[in-house]
Amino acid sequence: MNVVRGARWLPIFLLALACQAAPGAENQPTTNMPHRLLFIGNSFTCFNGGLEHHVQQLARKSPALQSVVADRATKGGATLQNLQGLPWVHDKLKEGHFDVVVLQEAIPELTEHTVEPFYHQARLFHAEINSLGGKTVLFMAWPYERLNWVSLETIAEAHKTIGRELGIPVAPVGLAFRNALRARPAFAMLGPDHEHETIHGSYLAAAVLYATIFGVNPEGLTYSPEGVSVEESTFLQAIAWKTIQDWNRN
Repeated sequence: MNVVRGARWLPIFLLALACQAAPGAENQPTTNMPHRLLFIGNSFTCFNGGLEHHVQQLARKSPALQSVVADRATKGGATLQNLQGLPWVHDKLKEGHFDVVVLQEAIPELTEHTVEPFYHQARLFHAEINSLGGKTVLFMAWPYERLNWVSLETIAEAHKTIGRELGIPVAPVGLAFRNALRARPAFAMLGPDHEHETIHGSYLAAAVLYATIFGVNPEGLTYSPEGVSVEESTFLQAIAWKTIQDWNRN
């Protein structure tokens, strides 16, 4: 398998560093956290009930984050360029007063077979989000067999490059999928189409996004969707946090 939305708040990178610098406090959200979230992407974002739903449910298990609300602007098969051309996406951005907007690119779907369109659209969306007073987070997805021109390493490097350029955090979901598979090779992150997430993949993606958005460790949160056992959610939360710690050290 080839996988491998208001209150103002502190920069997410600083939150993550603060968590790492204060042992025992990494599960404790600070004040001035984001409360309104928007997820922009394709079917990977809206699959299995939507990542916005799972992130919101995780957040509501933390006393400091119970007021978090999340929405999505998604279209199946869409790239950021496709979404950039949809007026209703921009209307939602302008009207929503979102604290954080999560952008999910579909790099394998780029017909140019280069990551340059991703860079261009990330810059455009980030400028718009920033002008509206929000913060941008990049959701790094994964490669898949149907369109196999790009590797996970190239996807990860593209997100690191544009993330550094724009000074915005990346949720390294694709890398978390690989790490989960390495730890438990029989624990599928993608379903029968080898492209869309299983419920375990969606849960892991949500845990990575939760940790990236709020800068806190998801371990110990008691939300588990139907189909994910307590033991499995514990394992996936640990994979999510370790992946983020490794990503922020590189």
